[in-house]
Amino acid sequence: MKALLVYPEFPDTFWSFKHALSFIHKPANSPPLGLLTVAAMLPRDWELRLADLNVRPLSDADLAWADIALVSAMGVQRTSAEEAIARCKAAGLRVVAGGPLFTAQPEAFPQVDHLVLGEAEATLPGFLTDLAAGTARRLYEPGPYPDVERSPAPRWELADLRRYSQMSVQYSRGCPYDCEFCDITALFGHRPRTKGAPQMLAELDALCACGWRGPIFFVDDNFIGNKKRLKAELLPALVGWRRGRRGMPFNTEASINLADDDELMGQMVAAGFRTVFVGIETVDVASLAECNKKQNLHRDLVADTRRMQRAGLEVQGGFILGFDHDPPGAVEQMVDYVQRTGIVTAMVGLLQALPGTKLHARLEREGRLNEQRTGDNVDGTTNIVPLGSIEALRAGYRDLLRRLYAPKPYYRRVRTFLRDYKPPRLRPRVDIAFVWEQGLAFARSVVRLGIIGKERMQYWRLLAWTVLRRPRHLSYAVTFAIYGYHFRKICERHVE
Repeated sequence: MKALLVYPEFPDTFWSFKHALSFIHKPANSPPLGLLTVAAMLPRDWELRLADLNVRPLSDADLAWADIALVSAMGVQRTSAEEAIARCKAAGLRVVAGGPLFTAQPEAFPQVDHLVLGEAEATLPGFLTDLAAGTARRLYEPGPYPDVERSPAPRWELADLRRYSQMSVQYSRGCPYDCEFCDITALFGHRPRTKGAPQMLAELDALCACGWRGPIFFVDDNFIGNKKRLKAELLPALVGWRRGRRGMPFNTEASINLADDDELMGQMVAAGFRTVFVGIETVDVASLAECNKKQNLHRDLVADTRRMQRAGLEVQGGFILGFDHDPPGAVEQMVDYVQRTGIVTAMVGLLQALPGTKLHARLEREGRLNEQRTGDNVDGTTNIVPLGSIEALRAGYRDLLRRLYAPKPYYRRVRTFLRDYKPPRLRPRVDIAFVWEQGLAFARSVVRLGIIGKERMQYWRLLAWTVLRRPRHLSYAVTFAIYGYHFRKICERHVE
C-alpha cells in the first residue's frame, strides 16, 4: 500500500508566523506531529509519503503515486482540507480522515471514505485490521482514552526538517480544569495522561539524530497538568539530557498556577524551557467566573505574570473579548494589563463556541449560535450572538488590536518585558547554518523595519535602548521586532 499523508495548509493567521518566517526563509512553523505519529502506527510494509501543503503543493505526481490518502486537520485548515480531499477523490484515491476538524463535525464530510475519529492510538488499529480484511467501515468513533505511554515516536524522517522553524513533541494529553469555552477536555479528558521520561528522551534523541538543533515546542495544552510526575520524573531527566547540548530551547503551554511554584519554574528553566503560553482570557472577575476559569480567580494576574518572567520564562498570553459579563471598559482593562506586564505576544480573539464544549451546548439551548465560525480565533469573527450589539463588539475588537499592535505601544511593551526578564544561560548554537540564518534575519530586519518600515523610529530606539541597557537581550529585541511585523500584518486586515 502506498499511503499519502496529507496535511492541509494553514491560512495566514496570528500563529502561522508567516510574515516573520519570511525573514529566515522558512515556509512553515512546524511539521504535522499528529500525522508523523500516525505514520509510525501504519504497517511497516506500507510506503509512506508526506505532503505538507504548508511547505509544498499537492502535486499530480503525489496523487498518481498513492493508493490511499490519510488527511488530518484542525478547524482552521478546513478550506484547504476540503480542496485536498476533492483532489484525492478525483484522482480515485480512498480517503481516510481524522484529527480535530473531523472529530468535531464528522457529518460535514460526506465525501470521506473512512472517518477515524478521536485519538489514533485507540481507533486506528481497528480500522487497519478491517482494511486488511476488506471490511473497513466508514465511521470509527472515539474509544476509551488510550495510554500515551504506548504511543510510538513520530516518523521524523518523512519530513524535510530544514523547511521548519521549530519541531513539536507531546508529553501529555488532557487538562484538570473545565473552562466552558475549551474543547480540550471534550477531546482528551480531565485526567492528564503522560508519557514516561525515557520515552520523551528517546523522541528528543531521534530529533537530534535527524540533525535538529533548533527550538522544540511541547504541544501539551497544559504541560503542568500532572505536576507530581512532571517534577519527579520528566524535568530531572530533561536537565540531565540537556548537559553538554547546545541550543534547542523548549516552549510550551501551562495554566497560571505555574506562578505559584518556584521549584517547578526553576526546574523548567533548568531543563531548557524559555517560553510558556498562558490562557489569561480576561482580567474581569465576573467574566472569569462566567467561563469557569477558576484557576485564574482570586489572583494578582500582573504579579503572577511578572513572577514567571523574572524566573526566566517569557509569558505569551491568550485573551478573549466577548463574554456576556464583559464590562464597558473591557478593552481598557485588557490593554492596561498587557502593557503593564510586557506580554509581547498577546493573542486576542472574539469568543468562539467550539462544537463539543459546554459553551456550545449552552448557547445552542439559548438559540444564540450562528454559522460564522472559521476556526481562526483571531480573525474578528464569532459564531455567537452577543447580548449586546455585534457591531459594538467588533468595533471594540478592532480598537483593541490597534492599541496593542501599533508600533509605539508594541515596542513599549517589548522594553517592559526586556526590563523585567531574567534569562537563564543557555549554551548557544554555534553551527554555521544557524549563525548564517540569524545574520540574514537581522539584515532583513534592518532593511524592512529599520529603513523602509513605518516602525523604523521605534525599531532603532529599541535596538539602541537594548544595547545600552540590556545588551544580553539584543537577539530577543530583534526577534520581537520581527514578530511585531508579522502581528501588524495580521491585525491590519481586521483594523482597516
